[in-house]
Amino acid sequence: MKEKRVNCFKCKYFYITWDKRFPYGCKAFGFKSKLLPSLEVYKASGKKCLHFEKKD
Repeated sequence: MKEKRVNCFKCKYFYITWDKRFPYGCKAFGFKSKLLPSLEVYKASGKKCLHFEKKD
């Protein structure tokens, strides 16, 4: 069964940075990235993001 990809735009920890080199950020993990944070987490661990919490 294929897992659904985590949508960072719907996560309360996701934010857009002012850094053109690293435009996406994750407050839960504390990093900025060129890719969406959920993709970075998947690349590093092979698992979907476990910190995802839907925005209110």
